[in-house]
Amino acid sequence: MENYNQTSTDFILLGLFPSSRIGLFRFILIVLIFLMAMFGNLSMILLILLDTHLHTPMYFLLSQLSLMDLNCISTIVPKMASNFLFGNKSISFIGCGVQSFFFLTLAGAEGLLLASMAYDRYIAICFPLHYPIHMSKRVCVLMITGSWILGSINSCAHTIYTLHIPYCRSRAINHFFCDVPAMLTLACVDTWVYEYTVFVSTTLFLVLPFLGIAYSYGRVLLAVYRIHSTEGRKKAYSTCSTHLTVVTFYIAPFAYTYLRPRSLRSPTEDKVLAVFYTILTPMLNPIIYSLRNKEVLGALRRMIRRMFSVKMLTNYLP
Repeated sequence: MENYNQTSTDFILLGLFPSSRIGLFRFILIVLIFLMAMFGNLSMILLILLDTHLHTPMYFLLSQLSLMDLNCISTIVPKMASNFLFGNKSISFIGCGVQSFFFLTLAGAEGLLLASMAYDRYIAICFPLHYPIHMSKRVCVLMITGSWILGSINSCAHTIYTLHIPYCRSRAINHFFCDVPAMLTLACVDTWVYEYTVFVSTTLFLVLPFLGIAYSYGRVLLAVYRIHSTEGRKKAYSTCSTHLTVVTFYIAPFAYTYLRPRSLRSPTEDKVLAVFYTILTPMLNPIIYSLRNKEVLGALRRMIRRMFSVKMLTNYLP
């Protein structure tokens, strides 16, 4: 590893791209994934906003998931790409804190939102008659607002701590963004107490929501077996399997990274796992939800037909 020792307050992000053809290939691949994620999530948000058939709690929550994914990948990739293009790996002290704050806010909020989406499916399948009461517009707004507020409070606490601990002379963060555990390895003080708080936060924002999701889908599976309609079973399985796929891609690598003690962590492994929950998941979520969801595909077809009909009408007008 190159020796990046400096006296300034800036940090150095060692990044994901080595100075070679492999690095260039990775850079092009990441940029393509970023563009796909931007297009997919923006399309999902607009589709849900414009199609009245998708104005339900389930798709309202899904639009928020797309918004979080859009912000998450935008927090990470542009800075990483600009560092590679201009050959400048530095990030200011404040810039590092801002990036860390937004990432942790979005990460915590998304974990809670995924649990809210599981609760929505649980009520819809297990208590369909009570669904309008338990998943009213007010409840939906409270879930989303609560996710954002709790995520930002947790993020604020971690960011303030990491900006106030003393760092040693080396400011080289062996990661492609300002990840708190990677920053702690540069601290000049013992951070074991704070590492325990990271463990607690990960448990509250990832492990407990995951347990809630697992419980919800356990109850859903029991309810599905009692459904006599084959079409109803297929729809329930499709919806639940889609959500479980998203949850697995997001929570599994995230929790594995943050719950391990420092002695068992490796920078290379952490970076590979971080690619899943910061870059790949935001790109895969809209693909998974659109390709495996007949209602979304139907809305997409209606939108395309509407666009073509408007275009044809304007062509016929003088």
